[in-house]
This record gives sequence, C-alpha cells and structure tokens, in this order.
Amino acid sequence: MNPNRQRTLWCLISFSLLFIFGCQGPAGSGTSARLASDQEGLGPTIGALADVFASDAIPVTGYSLVGGLNGAGSEQCPAQVRTYLEKYILQHLSGVNVNVDELISSPDTAVVIVEGIIPPAASKDQHFDVRVAAVPGTATTSLEGGSLFGADLYEARRFGYSIKSLGIAEGPVYVDLLNAGNLDKRSGYVLGGGTVLNEYKINLALRQPDYRVASQIRNRINERLGYDTAWALAPGSIELRVPLKYTDQKVRFLRLVRATYLTVPPQLVEKRIVAHIRDLATSSNRENSEIALEAIGNAALPRLAALLNSSEPEVRFRAARCMLNLGDQRGLDILRGMAEDRTFPHRVEAIEAIAAAVSLIDVAPMLRSLLRDDDFSVRLAVYKILLPLNDVTISTELVTDGFYLDQIAQVGKPAIFVSRQDRPRVVLFGAPIQCRSDIFVQTPDQTITINAPAGAQSATLICRHPTRSDVIISLKTSLDLADIIRTLSREPVTKTGRNNPGLGVAYSVLVDLLSQMADAGAIQAEFHPGPLPMTLPVRSPQK
Repeated sequence: MNPNRQRTLWCLISFSLLFIFGCQGPAGSGTSARLASDQEGLGPTIGALADVFASDAIPVTGYSLVGGLNGAGSEQCPAQVRTYLEKYILQHLSGVNVNVDELISSPDTAVVIVEGIIPPAASKDQHFDVRVAAVPGTATTSLEGGSLFGADLYEARRFGYSIKSLGIAEGPVYVDLLNAGNLDKRSGYVLGGGTVLNEYKINLALRQPDYRVASQIRNRINERLGYDTAWALAPGSIELRVPLKYTDQKVRFLRLVRATYLTVPPQLVEKRIVAHIRDLATSSNRENSEIALEAIGNAALPRLAALLNSSEPEVRFRAARCMLNLGDQRGLDILRGMAEDRTFPHRVEAIEAIAAAVSLIDVAPMLRSLLRDDDFSVRLAVYKILLPLNDVTISTELVTDGFYLDQIAQVGKPAIFVSRQDRPRVVLFGAPIQCRSDIFVQTPDQTITINAPAGAQSATLICRHPTRSDVIISLKTSLDLADIIRTLSREPVTKTGRNNPGLGVAYSVLVDLLSQMADAGAIQAEFHPGPLPMTLPVRSPQK
C-alpha cells in the first residue's frame, strides 16, 4: 500500500518532548547553575544553563490486516476493530472494487496488533522495525509467509480520534523460526517496515529565560559545532539542528552541546584542559572527560597527544578518538593500529571511530583488508560501513521486493550473516560459497526440500502445496549457495518475458533453511543470525 495514502481516522494524542539527558537542578539566582566542574572554577557549561529537550523513544501502536496466509488466518475480528478496519480500507482503497467484510473475514487474512518504537530524535522517513501479533481470541494459527497490508501507528499510551499518526508500517512478516523451543507463529516482525512521518526537533530550554544569554549560547554552539546549528527563537528557547557529521551520532552531538563551555576566557581554557585530562587518565567515568575535551576543541590537542603513550589501552583509545574527531591525524594512526590489533578489546569501536571521522576514500584499503579478519564482529562492522558507499568489494542484488543478497568476494573464512533487524539481507562473506553434494534439508512441514545426491553437480529444490499434495513444483539449480538462495526466494510465477522463476519462500523460511544447511555441514561456512528487533511486547491499544 502506498505510504502516501496511509493516513486515517486512527486515534491519538500529541506527544510530549522528554529529556534525553537530565541536568543538575535549577539555575541559581542571578547567575548560572553550577555543575560539579564549575565548583572547581571552570565556568558554566551550556548544560548548566539549559535543559536539552528531544523526543524520547516513542512507543507506537495500531491495528491492521496481514494477508497471504493460505488459510492460516481467521474470520474473527472484535467489533470495534472491524469498524475501524472497514473505515480504514474504504478510505485507502477509494475507487477500488473490494468487498471489505469479505476481506476481513477471509481465512487468508488475520487482524493484528502492530507495535514499534520510534527512535529518539527521529528523522522524517527514518525506518524502524515493528512487531505484529494476531489479536487475542481469534483463530489465526500462523502469520508465516504473510504481509502487513498497511497500518497507521499512534502513540501507544493513549488512544483517541482525529489526531494524525506518528508513523506507518507495511511489508512482509518475518516469523523467527530459529528458536524452535519458543516458537509462536501468531507473532512476527516487519523488518524495517515502519516509517517515521515527522521530523522531531531538538530544543534547549533556558532555566532562566534571558535573550542575551540565549544569543550567547546560540553563538557559542554555532562557533564550536558549525554554522546554522542553533537558532535563538525566544529568550528561553533555542532550536538545534543536528549537523551532517553527527547524523548517525545524535546522542554524541547532544552530549557535546551540553559539555560546551559558554565562554572561553584564555585564563580558564588551560585550567579546564588540565582538569579533564586528569579525569580521562584516572577517573572511572572516562567517557565524560573525553566528551568535555572534544567540546573544548583544538586547544586540548597537545595534552591529548601526551596520553597516546599511556600504559592503559582505554586511555590511549579515548585520547586517539578525541584527537581524530578534532581533525588530528595522529589519532588516526593510533586507531588504525588498534583496529588491526587482534588483542585489542575495542576493535569495533576503533573501526567505527575511524569511519565517523575520516574520508573513507583514505581508509578504504585498510577497511577492506579487515573483511578477511578472523573476528567475525570486525568483518561485520566493516561490511556495514562499506555497504552504503557501494564499495567495489560488495556485490548487492535485489532478489525480491525488499530482500537483498550481498556477496563479498574476499579471501577469508566463509561466513553467512542473516539480518533480523532493519531490512531483510543475506550476506555471503568469502563468496562464492559452494555447497557440497549429498544434501537433504527440509522444512518441518515438509513443504520445501533441498536435495542433492552424493556426487551430483546440481541441487533439486522442491515445493509442495501446504494443503494440496498433488501440487508440486521442482526446480534445479547449481550448488552455488547464491543460486540456491535466488531460486528459493524468487517469485514462483514468471512474468511475460522473464525467466528464472523461483519457489517464492518467505524470508523467515529461507533463514531457517540456511541455518539447517550450516548445521548439517552442507555449507562449509559459519552461520551468524543478527539480533532480533528491540520492540515492546505487543498489547492491545487502549482507549
């Protein structure tokens, strides 16, 4: 369903902006509030004068239909939900001849509760995972292989009418089959299927409104973090825009804002640097000191450089990262060595720090070499950095709508990664990966079979209709794992002028088959499933 048409009469409220980071009490009378650092005579930070307001993570919920269930759905639907769905369908399918009651009551559809979490300080059109579950009391047996038709999502803590939705969701349902001991086919996920509809602004609220102070804060933020980052809207309010550099590091950006000192008198700058360098080297909360030094800026570089010789790896790492974020290439050399050091415990953080601060053209050769590393977490981190850059080492193809197959042709231990967050993706490290012959793998319901006798040069993929035993589709493919994945996943019916049909298996079934093949030794490759989405337990929206 077209997202631009997914607005409806759903219910909700306006949502409140919450603290991402709290502050240490109210402003003092006549002067700024005093943080612990100011008690040492270091001067007030912006965080001492103003509270940072941004949208917290927002739980959202709604009702919709999952279709394509081949008889596993239910005609049952609570009366109030049916009334809503009837209005929803008629509104969004205006002009289309459809029997709404028949659609809702079909055994091929299921009425579901949809829930997700809009990320903190989300951007418009940002994607997020949603979870779906059959409405309690209905006879739906499984959402496997189904697709969420479309849902408007509203703030979960209240439920009313005539308020616009905060997000929309649609797409194929992923039912996790890997955890067979805790399998519930009546619930699943739409990976990356949610879309944020609004841009959530970030604001500073002065504890004591004063336009002169607001102007000072605006000027200081723009001086330190980039022109047009802050606007003083009123004596008590400043609006922030996240600079491009911090698009994927919003939390770090907000911490830098709070840690920035309002004034920079020369006699205090060195005192501040000495205090935070000391804390970085000796305190238990080194991250705060690192942020404070980065907020101070280039004046801290000479003393940071001295910490590059520290005997403690974490101190060296934080000093190097801070220096690199300030544009000092000495930090890059240290972080590069840490990323390549197989004994260093924070290799992935070092890689991410390099990618966030350096032109990837300059470090691409080093990153590509790490795709051959023995540590899979390192290889995966590098892959995620190189993927959006369309790097030559990664071959990406859209197999079916919304499902991608990525192949990385690098020497190294073969491995298979399957995503269970964001978008459905299968990643083959060390491609091409060849399957051995003598394979027999089958889904628990015996509808899909992969078979290759010993010595065979090809595999046979068989699909049996779930309810009609006389309907069987049989296709042959090479033993190249990528070919098997394509044939399993492509649409089963060819379109005019197109060849290479497939079995049309759901992504969740494909993931389970790959896991079985790896466990059975049919693939000489490690199998790595990604983590499941972090969502709230699905519950009925409350009026």
